Amino acid sequence: MNEVLKAIKERRSIRKFKPDMPKKEELEQIIEAGLYAASGMDRQGVITLVITNKELRDRLSEANRKIGGWSEDFDPFYGAPAILIVLSEKDWRNKVYDGSLVMGNMLLAAHAIGLGSIWIHRAREEFEQNEWKQLLKDLGVEGEWEGIGHCAVGYMDCELPEASARKDGRVFWLE
Repeated sequence: MNEVLKAIKERRSIRKFKPDMPKKEELEQIIEAGLYAASGMDRQGVITLVITNKELRDRLSEANRKIGGWSEDFDPFYGAPAILIVLSEKDWRNKVYDGSLVMGNMLLAAHAIGLGSIWIHRAREEFEQNEWKQLLKDLGVEGEWEGIGHCAVGYMDCELPEASARKDGRVFWLE
């Protein structure tokens, strides 16, 4: 089977990670895959923040936890040490589509190189808060940005989950 198609069929959301940080080269490969995602009109209006600083990662986790309304002992990133945050230009009509394609490429790339990953929501709500808007300013990122998602990445501390059965009745051929 083609390796890309194999990765698409095998990739799963991982909810238990080892604390070990992935190698920078591995993260760079994942990010590069995101940079090659298709985008409407080739605008490439998506940016990725790479969070590997534990203190910042934990602050982000706490903000995400509060937005989600979970108990104080819950980590919405499931222990993943690296968080890749995808943001799109706020005024771009295809922001969610373009950002989602970046996320999908990164999730597949992580799996393809032997890392686990999971898409975590609430990036939009986080980057509506002044603390996270200020982070962008501190990085020199100009303009208005909307959070699309977090790609939580790390070494799996579990077995790769089995795929659930695919539902019938989702394809309609018009020949």
